[in-house]
Amino acid sequence: MNTPDFTGATWRKSTFSGDNGGQCVEVAFHQGVVGLRDSKAKGKGPILAFTPQEWDAFVNGVVSGEFTQP
Repeated sequence: MNTPDFTGATWRKSTFSGDNGGQCVEVAFHQGVVGLRDSKAKGKGPILAFTPQEWDAFVNGVVSGEFTQP
């Protein structure tokens, strides 16, 4: 998938993220695509783009503990 234009997208980060410049990511739901970017590189770094189905699979994996390290 080519990265769509996220101009005008509303980016959000977790409410657990502080404003201390920590290592955070932001997510945007824009024009039927889910974008993910580094909050420290706004407008400079890459944006990863996912279909809604891919995003749902990722979130479900996080919730189920699929990515928990032993």
